[in-house]
Amino acid sequence: MGLDPPASKIEVKIHPRGQDNVVHPAVPSPVGVTAASAAPQQQPQQQQQQHLFSEFRPFKRWFPWMVPTIVVVNIAMFLITMSINNCPKNSVSCFADFLGRFSFQPLKENPLLGPSSSTLEKMGALEVSKVVHKHQVWRLISCIWLHAGALHVLANMLSLVFIGIRLEQEFGFVRIGFLYMVSGFGGSMLSLLFIQSSISVGASGALFGLLGGMLSELITNWTIYANKFAALLTLVLIIIVNLAVGVLPHVDNFAHIGGFISGFLLGFVFLIRPQFGWVSQRNAPPGYIRAAVKSKHKMYQYVLWVMSLILLIVGFTVGMVMLLRGVNGNDHCSWCHYLSCVPISKWSCESRQVFCEVHHNRKPDELDMPEQWEKQLLFNV
Repeated sequence: MGLDPPASKIEVKIHPRGQDNVVHPAVPSPVGVTAASAAPQQQPQQQQQQHLFSEFRPFKRWFPWMVPTIVVVNIAMFLITMSINNCPKNSVSCFADFLGRFSFQPLKENPLLGPSSSTLEKMGALEVSKVVHKHQVWRLISCIWLHAGALHVLANMLSLVFIGIRLEQEFGFVRIGFLYMVSGFGGSMLSLLFIQSSISVGASGALFGLLGGMLSELITNWTIYANKFAALLTLVLIIIVNLAVGVLPHVDNFAHIGGFISGFLLGFVFLIRPQFGWVSQRNAPPGYIRAAVKSKHKMYQYVLWVMSLILLIVGFTVGMVMLLRGVNGNDHCSWCHYLSCVPISKWSCESRQVFCEVHHNRKPDELDMPEQWEKQLLFNV
């Protein structure tokens, strides 16, 4: 009696991120038959098996519509803000007067080509007195959709497209949308705890949350990726460089840090992947011999999931209690202010009220002095 050919097995080929992960069958040649003579006989069988696997993807690919929608909403909000700002009517001079009511504040006031800080405050910018004393908690979310200028919104939206579309394709709009919003909320919360004398706007807290989610996703799904060390080093370098930019004046680095920490922890909870062995077993075609059933996730993934969820719940609860009680984080951390701005001879980190707003329809003696001065504007970029 001749020997039966060995049973076919499923060979899992793991490709780097950015390519589709496809399970291919390993087709052996029958014993005693040369490769040249077996090729014509195996060709129909291989074509049939390739057809079976051509439409199989271990992980679903999503159509990215949420990230482009967020981009459109942010641009629309900036245009609405500029229309309400109406520089020719409310300021003595404007930049790019030919734009009419959409013209920008003077470059000395806003070098990012945008509205005045008083307009941003009316639109929902982040300000501690409004949130703590007037209980306008909604500003923790509204500030994410506002930007200090055209350069600001352009930089943030380009970053969102490059980062967010790939994540939405891999994990879907529900998880990435939740990660984006919660990270932005976490960044706003940490910003208010440490920045007490300025207003802040921008989506960078949410963007840093996406970067944090990418890092934790790479860590928790470590075993299924190729070129993982190169990807890890590249991602860590990008994060370090962007956080380093936050020590410059007028940049709200606390929003960046808070968004990054929130997204990093959320990634362990929402971006966890099942192991390839478990996916292959569930999707093996009929007739294929299945190996022993493997666990859907590895033990370290469960540990990271539980620890991250606990830290998220505790962190957000404690942070909101401290914020609504009016706690100043700088009173409990004397060096933390250096995380947002490092003073050197080239610039100062002190908050100053430097802008004056003059209304054409009011006489100088009718100006209210407390309302005449604008607060320093911080932006997340």
